[in-house]
Amino acid sequence: MPSSNTMTPQIEQFVHDNPQGVLTSFRKNGMPQMSIVTVYPRDGGVGISITETRIKFKNLLRDPRCSVLISHVDWWSGFLVFEGTAELIHSGNADPDTLRQARRHIFSATTRRRSPDWETYDRITEADKRVAMIVRPTHIYGSALARMREAQAR
Repeated sequence: MPSSNTMTPQIEQFVHDNPQGVLTSFRKNGMPQMSIVTVYPRDGGVGISITETRIKFKNLLRDPRCSVLISHVDWWSGFLVFEGTAELIHSGNADPDTLRQARRHIFSATTRRRSPDWETYDRITEADKRVAMIVRPTHIYGSALARMREAQAR
């Protein structure tokens, strides 16, 4: 049985099939700050695109602990919560080519298509100050995980 932080193929498929989530970061005063985000499986974690101009980015720079709730598209057939730390690829810590490639990967993963004009896309994401974010789970829980484990036990 997988540990509580393993991104099994079934968990990755759940994330792929249910690309909407709620990201929780922490404000300076310790209160949670939640944002609706698009998610995708990436490098053993959950990938998310955010911008440098939003409070969630500032929160995550200060305190990278976060969680992401991903619910089945119908909101009632199961959910997963990923707790972990955010890895951020942004203009302050990545060279331009690494950042450009990370942003392109986000676009392809979240839209499930390739841009017909990467140069225009690159200009837009640079102007938006897009950040590539990965949440590497230290703990995964939720009703969908319980169902996956029940199916595996059969």
